Amino acid sequence: MVWFLGWKGPSGFSARSTAEEVTHGLDGSGLFAIVTGASSGIGTETARVLALRGVHVFMAVRNVNAGRDVKDAIIKDNPTAKVDVMELDLTSKTSIKKFASEYCSLNLPLNILINNAGVMATPFILSQDGIELQFATNHIGHFLLTDLLLEKMKNTARESNIEGRIVNVSSEAHKFAYKEGIRFDKINDKSGYGSFGAYGQSKLANILHANELSRHLKEEGVQITVNSLHPGSIATNLLRYHSIVNSLAQVVSGFALKNVQQGAATTCYVALSPQVRGISGKYYCDSNEATPSYHARDPELAKKLWDFSKNLIQ
Repeated sequence: MVWFLGWKGPSGFSARSTAEEVTHGLDGSGLFAIVTGASSGIGTETARVLALRGVHVFMAVRNVNAGRDVKDAIIKDNPTAKVDVMELDLTSKTSIKKFASEYCSLNLPLNILINNAGVMATPFILSQDGIELQFATNHIGHFLLTDLLLEKMKNTARESNIEGRIVNVSSEAHKFAYKEGIRFDKINDKSGYGSFGAYGQSKLANILHANELSRHLKEEGVQITVNSLHPGSIATNLLRYHSIVNSLAQVVSGFALKNVQQGAATTCYVALSPQVRGISGKYYCDSNEATPSYHARDPELAKKLWDFSKNLIQ
């Protein structure tokens, strides 16, 4: 009902607000951002709107040619946009390390990291590193990327005295993870695999990662916030592995789902809005703070996942 009525929350924005609307009047000139998965869907819109607000955006994409096409389209509409494309395959630790090394070698600041890329409800597949694909792509890949870029972000925040922001794009689907939350001993268990349960598990991991990293940075006194969010239900190519579900989504998208402009709104809000300044370890939905599941608020589960993930990225 809230969706249809477009009720506004405390931020002044609603589910119907677009990325341009939630960043209206904001100036991101001088800021540098990395957006993963920026060659399609809400990643593309996130990159476009951040560039529109003056942010220098690095599109971290698996398909470089598709990324270049998006870059050209952004610059065609906004000739002053600062956009670069770099290759990143989140299923490969080698690719992630190469990307982080190449970015750091540019000797540029890094103010904003948006962990947006993802896969949804895939058949059981192992990544290049032998980890279940959804957990590998949606969580472990971003966990490693964040870990490798963290010193760069700390130095940027320290030298510029500008708050850094890390944004994990999760999903309300985290509430439909396996009943135990994270199946630490069954990550690669094909026999008990459920495509949507595994997706929910990976999205739960995004929130727990943000919460635990936020705790670490607060203890260090570092001027970097870490938050997670649900972008909304959007008919994008995430549903490509489920043709029937995807077809239904396309049918109802006009009146029951967000469009891409609305889907990127919460990401852009958390990344740029002064309303979020100093706020860390929170979960957002429709450009307003929201309450995630019980598992997502479990600090012990977050700590366990942190240690488990650290071991996996070695």
